[in-house]
Amino acid sequence: MVNTLLTPTAVTREGLRVLHQKLNFVGTINRSYDDRFAKSGAKIGDSLSIRLPNQYTVRTGAALSSQDVAEQSVTLQVASQAGVDTTFTSDDLSLDIDDFSSRILNPAMSVLAAHIESDALSMYKDVYNHVTDSGATITKSDVLQAGKVLTDNLTPYDQRNLLMNTKDNVDLVSDLSGLFNDQSKVASNYREGRVASNTFGFQNIMETSLAPSHLGGADDGSGDHLVNDSGTIAEGVAQLTVDTGSATLLKGDIFTLDAVNRVHPETKADTGELQKFVVSANMAGDGTVLTFQPPLRAAGALKNITAMPGNNAPIRKRESDDSTAIAASQTLTTSLAYHKDAFAFATADLVLPTGVDFAAREVMDGISMRIVRDYSISADTFITRLDVIYGFTTIRPELACRIHMN
Repeated sequence: MVNTLLTPTAVTREGLRVLHQKLNFVGTINRSYDDRFAKSGAKIGDSLSIRLPNQYTVRTGAALSSQDVAEQSVTLQVASQAGVDTTFTSDDLSLDIDDFSSRILNPAMSVLAAHIESDALSMYKDVYNHVTDSGATITKSDVLQAGKVLTDNLTPYDQRNLLMNTKDNVDLVSDLSGLFNDQSKVASNYREGRVASNTFGFQNIMETSLAPSHLGGADDGSGDHLVNDSGTIAEGVAQLTVDTGSATLLKGDIFTLDAVNRVHPETKADTGELQKFVVSANMAGDGTVLTFQPPLRAAGALKNITAMPGNNAPIRKRESDDSTAIAASQTLTTSLAYHKDAFAFATADLVLPTGVDFAAREVMDGISMRIVRDYSISADTFITRLDVIYGFTTIRPELACRIHMN
């Protein structure tokens, strides 16, 4: 039987299929913005503003108390281009799709998927909620605690995901060994060595070898960095001047401010828990500006804290129990609990060049891939490139929770 010659479109679709099945994290976050980019006749450029939900205060009594609508947004920029360049011949296109995929596309798509997935996972540094017990083994209680953090932040129960590093996956499967499980979950736990989905309230439970580790700054968590302010901190600021202390705080470090508690997102009542903040730009030491998220808001519809930090309030790197310091320059393994809408990822259609041997572009589940092949007369080869242009952003970090164990 003569094999059918594979077309550029068939090759691109197969490449997308292979790529798609390897993107665990990207495949479980918000992908609804892909169709906004590179639409024929209505291109929006490489950036899109995404509106966040409006927040309001509640009036008590009959007297009208009108309030302005203060809309907020985040920007999704699609500007990262990645690809794999290779050479295959016309004879290669005579293979059946399974042989072509295993020989040519699988190795290429695997490394491309790993690059995109690893890049997108850097968004963990935007997340300020955490369950941290450095050096301890993850247990079902830790996962349930991460679920509680999501619930406390009004995260919807559907489309919750848990992405674990491989060590956490091993430890959690072991911790579940003494519990009753139905047969389908036993199959996942013991035949496949992973925790079954639809467990602990998470619709998808996955493991990845690409989970990032967080290297913290040289600050030892003791609180020697102090807020340098005389009581004039403005609403909505996300920067504070810091005095004393000389150790660094690095992007992704989580800290608290003494006497600055988190409030309930809707009632604005004091929860009795310290608000967590995450460093959004490296800080060298004392006398410099500390940049962080979320912004400080002690009043109004966007209120997220009970009060502004006082002058000389200590800045403390703490584990999630708020009593144990995170050691200087400590490396923390990372797993991530998150709702689909915590993060967004998008790709755009790349232009199809003319005057080449062939060019094709296909989209599968929102991922747009382009393949271009041309002949090199000097080398007598067909040079091929596979390209994806993409972008990602953290939309609602409060709908995610980092888990740092081991």
